[in-house]
Amino acid sequence: MTIRYGLIGSGMMGQEHIRNVNLLPGCTVSAIFDPDEGMRALSAQTSGGAQTFTDYKEMLSAGVCDVLLIAAPNDTHYDILSDVLSTNLPILCEKPLCTTSGQCREIMSLADGRSAPIWVAMEYRYMPPVQRMLQEVAKGTVGKPRMMSIREHRFPFLEKVDDWNRFSQRTGGTLVEKCCHFWDLMRLTLASDPVRVFASAGVDVNHLDETYDGRTPDILDNAYVVVEFENGSRGMLDLCMFAEGSYWQEVISVTGERARVDAKVPGPSRFSVDKNERSSEIEISYRASKEVVRDDVDVDKAILSAGDHHGSTYFQHMRFRDLVQSGTGTPEVSLEDGLWSVIVGEAAETSSRTGRVVEICL
Repeated sequence: MTIRYGLIGSGMMGQEHIRNVNLLPGCTVSAIFDPDEGMRALSAQTSGGAQTFTDYKEMLSAGVCDVLLIAAPNDTHYDILSDVLSTNLPILCEKPLCTTSGQCREIMSLADGRSAPIWVAMEYRYMPPVQRMLQEVAKGTVGKPRMMSIREHRFPFLEKVDDWNRFSQRTGGTLVEKCCHFWDLMRLTLASDPVRVFASAGVDVNHLDETYDGRTPDILDNAYVVVEFENGSRGMLDLCMFAEGSYWQEVISVTGERARVDAKVPGPSRFSVDKNERSSEIEISYRASKEVVRDDVDVDKAILSAGDHHGSTYFQHMRFRDLVQSGTGTPEVSLEDGLWSVIVGEAAETSSRTGRVVEICL
């Protein structure tokens, strides 16, 4: 049986989802809602002929989809989820789950008792070098993980429809919108919940020459964030969003008493200086022997070309498809995971504005 996707929101990330579903056996994009006429036309073309709608409620009532994929702007997630939770369709919702932890909690309450699964899209979990890193941590290569650092040096936020991603009010703020991936990854890898957050951040370079109705964008473009966890481990994010052309876009390091594992991820080739596609890399540095092991992590070129996330969108869809086809089991990325990633981002945004450590209390 072919799983028919109904897509709510078909902007830049929506287009990536369509291209990846096109590659996935047993799946098709059959219906697309987007309020923008140009995006609807592009989506119909990208999908190979999906039916398009100007109202997602009309799409739901048409009975033309088996699962829902929400890839609309962040500040619309709460209202959309509130509407679609009444269906019994499996849902894959792009990160962040909502722009505030309060809204996330309300959605969790509305979803309580629902039989169909809701999966929060966290593509970074499924990047092949990150998957390899997680495997090394799980088999004890590093020992007990004590420290985790994530350095992301990359290009600025891209242009999207109406440039909705320029203001924290709509995105939740950079440390929610962009970095919820990283808080999720820290919590997953360190196997503990965050208890304390400190951030120093600024709006120093990007988008300062832009104005919208007389307002200048307020999204952070650089930050250092330290997160302390209940089990005593620590995580740190080093974020710079005006570092186009960095050889490695992300370097994710997990260190314990035995070794350090580094997952190294290049930026999309279209943003690199030489325009060449580079392989991701895994590096293991053993403390006792001082041995260093390096391996390239290769991904099929057709999968790489379907998006900017090194195949992770495709591999995530594979797991979601398998869950839907099985009719049993639970999402690998739950609503609770989505809530935690927003809680930490929200705390980091608050800390960056106040200069204070923020204690996390559920």
